[in-house]
Amino acid sequence: MITGAILFQTAQALAQQLTKEEQILFTYGDFYPKDVSGYEIVVLESAHFDSKDIQVLKQQNNTVLGYISLGEVNESAAHYPEIKDFSLGKNNIWNSHILDIENKETSKSLMDIIKFNMKKGLDGMFLDNIDNYTKFGPTPEKKSALLDFLKTVKILFPKIYLMQNAGVSIIEDTHPYINSVAKESVVTDYDFGKNKYQLREEETYLRLLHELEEAYRNYKVPVILIEYAETKKLKKAIDQRLEENNWPYFIGKIDLQSIPDKN
Repeated sequence: MITGAILFQTAQALAQQLTKEEQILFTYGDFYPKDVSGYEIVVLESAHFDSKDIQVLKQQNNTVLGYISLGEVNESAAHYPEIKDFSLGKNNIWNSHILDIENKETSKSLMDIIKFNMKKGLDGMFLDNIDNYTKFGPTPEKKSALLDFLKTVKILFPKIYLMQNAGVSIIEDTHPYINSVAKESVVTDYDFGKNKYQLREEETYLRLLHELEEAYRNYKVPVILIEYAETKKLKKAIDQRLEENNWPYFIGKIDLQSIPDKN
């Protein structure tokens, strides 16, 4: 069993190690495992890879995580048919359905995905849509069920690495079960009118940064930033904003289907 002291030391070590953009990779597209190396953390769509692929990736990178959403399910997902009748509504922006993690069938389906990925050899999971369980999301009343689920995961897999995406306001509840927290679009946001990403107003950017700094200070959970840019100009502007911040960050295209050039 991992003790609180060990988790604290691990969090400190990770926060000190992850200080460069090139150390983090998020990609949900298919690629040749031999072509990806030198990352501290790789987050991928594990359906594209078998156990041998994962073994290659782990030999060439430090930590390899698979994607799973604990808040929503897309109609194209393999487990959608078995849990669609238990969903709680639809997110029309992303054409996905809101999960009821308290439902036994839904919880079992999600747990089976994690078990399958761990058996395949992954180090852990990237947990998407955790913000659904905050007061800003559609299912804040299901937060206790989420915590029960995370607790069970940690009991079954004591060494599993869990990266929470968003949901910063409930880190006070989730931090005993997670190893890091990712936050998308702190520096940038999406202009739906122009259909493109742009820099946030500095006031908003600084407010979001302050929220993350406070969460790290209070709970010692390492922070990873995910930003999106379609042009070299915007990427350069993101780099400039983050150059004084020691948190690791990733800049990619919104579909996360390709691997950005390190150069």
